[in-house]
Amino acid sequence: MMDFEPPLRLTLGGSALVSNWRALDKRSGAARAGAAVKADAYGLGAREVVARLRDAGCRDFFVAHWGEAEAIADLIPPEWIAVLNGISSADVPGARALGAIPVLNTVEQVELWRTSGGGRCHIMFDSGINRLGLGPEQLTAAAIHGVEVDLLLSHLASADADVAQNGAQLSSLQSVITTVNAKRRSFANSAGIMLGDDYHFDLTRPGLSLYGGIARSEMAAFIKPVVALSARLLQVRDVSAGSPIGYNATHICNADTRVGTISIGYADGYLRAFSGKGTARVGGHIVPVIGRVSMDLVTLDLTGIPDIGEGDWVELDYDLISASALTGLSQYELLTNLGSRFARVWR
Repeated sequence: MMDFEPPLRLTLGGSALVSNWRALDKRSGAARAGAAVKADAYGLGAREVVARLRDAGCRDFFVAHWGEAEAIADLIPPEWIAVLNGISSADVPGARALGAIPVLNTVEQVELWRTSGGGRCHIMFDSGINRLGLGPEQLTAAAIHGVEVDLLLSHLASADADVAQNGAQLSSLQSVITTVNAKRRSFANSAGIMLGDDYHFDLTRPGLSLYGGIARSEMAAFIKPVVALSARLLQVRDVSAGSPIGYNATHICNADTRVGTISIGYADGYLRAFSGKGTARVGGHIVPVIGRVSMDLVTLDLTGIPDIGEGDWVELDYDLISASALTGLSQYELLTNLGSRFARVWR
């Protein structure tokens, strides 16, 4: 296979990742912090993330699919991995062989696990998000008889805001704790960690804020950015005033303009929401995105920057909070949409 250098890259801060996990672990009080590494660790690369957090002391990792569990099972003991989206009859043989732990979300999944041999599992309780999990009317001692429950989990719907739903969900979870003979309990996500000790239980499950996301405003004081985007300049040329730029001529140059085209686009997760809004950095200069973001290309206004040309690198402004406010995209989308064509370079 030929060895080509990708014309776009993610520079990823390994020390920032570990610092964020340690800060979240500290703020989890008497609980320990695990790590949500689903969706390829929110787009950063699950294997690299898991190895770093394992070495930092993390012992609980959460994925959504069984294939995600298999992809990291050689890096950590499989029993450290919880598979959030449950189990089907087709999954049982592979799940048993792999050794990762299913999070059972329905009465039917509990029965399937029991009849296939039982053993260690986790139970998801739906405390009010009305998504996955056994509801209050379903989570009875009889329903979960015959399985070994390690974690009783629930999930906060609105922990990023101070709303009554948080307390209502907490009360709902507390009401079923005695029903489930679980070794451990887990409730708080990144934002939930900041709601205080009542929400911590035995294990917290940060995701977004591990990767530099600010789940609540008070986290900005200690969460460090992890991701930086760069792209190579493919072409620089001068166009005259009145020239259109990009698809559908959404930008018309109001003066003679030096236009740079970089190798990134919506196929890489730099979405069309940045069209005419995004910015990039060239040395000490901030330059605007002009025209429409296309599949593989973005155009920049490089007017007044003489010492830059084809082959040079440009850094895209991708601060998660600022980019979210600019585009209307969530911080989660901004991370998980980052595509496979980036070279992921860990520092």
